[in-house]
Amino acid sequence: MFAARLTARVALASLAFAFAAPAFADEYDDTVNIFKKAGESGQFFDHAYGYAVFPSIGKAGVGVGAARGKGRVFAQGKYIGDATVTQVSVGAQLGGQVYSQILFFQDERALKEFTGGNFELGADANAVAITAAAGAKASTAGSSAGMSGGKNDAKTVGSKYNKGLAIFTVAKGGLMYEASVSGQKFSYKAKQP
Repeated sequence: MFAARLTARVALASLAFAFAAPAFADEYDDTVNIFKKAGESGQFFDHAYGYAVFPSIGKAGVGVGAARGKGRVFAQGKYIGDATVTQVSVGAQLGGQVYSQILFFQDERALKEFTGGNFELGADANAVAITAAAGAKASTAGSSAGMSGGKNDAKTVGSKYNKGLAIFTVAKGGLMYEASVSGQKFSYKAKQP
C-alpha cells in the first residue's frame, strides 16, 4: 500500500508540474466553444445556472493513477473564480491522456455546493465522453456518445443532470484504459475583485 501511495504521489506531482501554468483565456474560450458545438452539451449552456470548464486535465497511471487540471467557474455567464481538479485512483488502468472537462450546475444550490469548499464526485458520478476522433468512445457508467470527424464537430447523446450536475469530457490526446470521473476532488478560489 505504501508503494501505491508513493507512486500516486509521484504521478500527481509530475502532473502538477506539467499543468502548473494557468491556461490562457483563449484556451477557455476554445474549450467552451467545443462543448457548445457538441450537440447536447451545447444545450446545457442555455439552461444551466453555471459551469466549471477545465481545458486540460492530465491523467496518467499504471495500476495507480493520478490526474490534475486547472479551470474556471462561471455563474450565469460571468467568471466568478478558479478551480483545481485532482484525482488519485487504484485499479485497472494503464497509459496516459489529456482531456477537457466541463461540469454544468443545474441551479444555484449545485453551484454553491461546488464553490462552498472542497467538493468531490462520488462513485455514482457519470460523464459523457464526447467523441472527437474517428474512433468511438464510451462514457463512464454506460452512457453513449456519438461519432464525429474532429473536435470542432464533436457530438454527444444521452446526458442529463444527476444530483444537479451534468459532466462532459472530450479527449485531447493519449490513450488510457480507464476513464472514470468518480473520486475527482475540486478546490475553488473566488475571483479577486
